[in-house]
Amino acid sequence: MKVHHHIRAFEQVLASYDGKLPLHRHLISYFKQNKQMGSSDRRWASRYVYSYFRLGKALMQLPAIERLAIADFLCNNDVSLITEHIFPAAVPHIGHSVKEKVAFVKSQYAAFTLEDVFPFKEELSEGIDKEAFLLSLFVQPDLFIRVRETHLPAVKAKIEAAGVMVKEVSDTTLAMPNGTKLEQIIDDQRLYQVQDFSSQKTGAYFEPQPYDNWWDCCAASGGKSLLIHSLEPKVKLLVSDVRETSLGNLQERFQLAGIKDYQKKVIDLLQNNDQILHHYEFDGILLDAPCSGAGTWGRTPEMLYFFEEYKVANYAKLQKGIVENVVRFLKSGKPLIYMTCSVFKAENEDVVNDMLAKFPLKLEQMELIKGYNDKADSMFVARLVKE
Repeated sequence: MKVHHHIRAFEQVLASYDGKLPLHRHLISYFKQNKQMGSSDRRWASRYVYSYFRLGKALMQLPAIERLAIADFLCNNDVSLITEHIFPAAVPHIGHSVKEKVAFVKSQYAAFTLEDVFPFKEELSEGIDKEAFLLSLFVQPDLFIRVRETHLPAVKAKIEAAGVMVKEVSDTTLAMPNGTKLEQIIDDQRLYQVQDFSSQKTGAYFEPQPYDNWWDCCAASGGKSLLIHSLEPKVKLLVSDVRETSLGNLQERFQLAGIKDYQKKVIDLLQNNDQILHHYEFDGILLDAPCSGAGTWGRTPEMLYFFEEYKVANYAKLQKGIVENVVRFLKSGKPLIYMTCSVFKAENEDVVNDMLAKFPLKLEQMELIKGYNDKADSMFVARLVKE
């Protein structure tokens, strides 16, 4: 039976994965090594393993295949062979809302609770609707692109012409199903930047002025730097990261975007960098801090499954250490923009309160951007001004 073929493929992929690599990268490597798997096999195996991890640590007492049948039912609107075979009672409910499907699973499995899907006791940031957030973990977020307002109609028309469902969610943002192969639809990659909708919304806090000197101190591959440059093309940028490979990716993206007036440095922000930055003074600092990433676990459910709660305190300590080593380079009266993609209060409001207690900073505004309302990630952002 074909269902047994699906079960075997899922079990083999699951057994091969230990959580050390991002799941999408592991699957690329796994499929390269198992060339006998056709495109349909790869598609189903990917769907199954992602659905499985979305269940978090709920119903851990059940066999993996039974957990998969439940998870795949919760995460999808079309019935898989495994759900049909293992959990046939769920089939008539497949088109219902996630909330209704969760209620049905509870009626069949008394031990099932949403709290076990996200089994962390750490307090969530203020304003989060916990049930809405937990339900969103069963939904694959959309793919978002940022496009110049003048280019948006043409880009949207091209995507629609390729038969892809696309939605305009702001004057500069388009949303479409995750997995859309944009590089096959739009020849000129300079026309758009892939960036989550909540990440784009943080730009409202930046307020750069022409010829300002800004430092993107945890720049990674440059998403926030590209965003600030789109808001003010005349801003002068220093970009830094502890990982040289990330800055290599940033350089490629900057070249595509036509950005030439910037400096880049490999900097470990947990060290004293007075010698490297002694002559720098900034009109603004972007600190997109290393964090648990809990606001992105709808996109990367393997992180939800493998995450260990003690790491939240480790990240908070790291974030506070970074703040201490960057705030000294900020001019008086100028902003530090603190951001995480976490939903944990310990990494968000608590770090802001620590900054206010230790440094001459005044909080202007902070917000947990609730991505679960938009099929997007959730992000925290705070704008603090040096007094």
